[in-house]
Amino acid sequence: MLAFVQATGVMPAAGQAPGAPSPRDPAAGRSIAIKLLDAPENRRADPRAHAYIVDHLAPGSTIERRVEITNESSTPMHVDVYAAAATITKGEFTFAPERTPDELTGWTSFDATDLELAPSETARVRTTIRVPGDAVAGERYGVIWAQTSAPADRSHPLTVLGRVGVRMYVDVGRGDEPPSDFTIERLYPARAGDGRGEVRARIHNTGGRALDIGGTLSLLSGPAGQHAGPFSTARTGATLAPGDRGEVVVPVDATLPNGPWTGELTLGSGLVQHNARATLTFPSTPGSVGADAASVALQGDFPTSVIAWLSALALAALCLLLSRFLRRRR
Repeated sequence: MLAFVQATGVMPAAGQAPGAPSPRDPAAGRSIAIKLLDAPENRRADPRAHAYIVDHLAPGSTIERRVEITNESSTPMHVDVYAAAATITKGEFTFAPERTPDELTGWTSFDATDLELAPSETARVRTTIRVPGDAVAGERYGVIWAQTSAPADRSHPLTVLGRVGVRMYVDVGRGDEPPSDFTIERLYPARAGDGRGEVRARIHNTGGRALDIGGTLSLLSGPAGQHAGPFSTARTGATLAPGDRGEVVVPVDATLPNGPWTGELTLGSGLVQHNARATLTFPSTPGSVGADAASVALQGDFPTSVIAWLSALALAALCLLLSRFLRRRR
């Protein structure tokens, strides 16, 4: 029999370091890890680009990225390296089964696909993505996988496959990259079936690139002046393709009083960040949803691209004024 165990690098919540968990088979004591080593020059400040391959490429262009694969176990291990398809469905980055190909995987190749790693040994694999000259504009998704297996024996009748991966978000098109942005459309409090309070945010990806949206919630000015948090988004937040809407859930402490609270929510994807504030009162009944809360955007709620453009404009104006001042003094 064959069993498949899968773990992948996930997009962390805002403020957390990116990383990729390792799959472990306790019976075999086997574990591998993978991480991306390179990011585009124009994305050096973007934490998302250090966790995943996030690029905008013109038709006919080629890029190279390195991944580092480590055998974290105490036994030698054979590791297969390959690319497989992925999609974004219902707010999640969804991995295709096994080695399912797509257009992006057909453009992707490696300088090594079979690794023999000693205990604690690390190998670096160069990934090359060659976009055909006739490629149609649009964003493609995939995963670079490192996979190992623990063979079946008398004690363990299942062959266990484990893999870790680095996501690929590759947008193809001529000219500048499509802008990235999103809006927080509404907030509402709820109580999960296990009794925990949670805040749900409806998000709309209004930009031209896929986003991995996560963040934190702080509860202020609660009953008797209480403060709580910050609390992080559940799991990996939400992954939204351009134009998609989805929900981000922030679980909070089940022992907190219902409220009212002033909730301050900060959500982001890479360099794009938005903040919202609303008055929240959690329902008492498990599995129920409270009333929508009217939210307001906080000051400084701009996409990073807009902030950079405004900064550049201000700097240019300052340089012009300084130049005129110096000419007059002459």
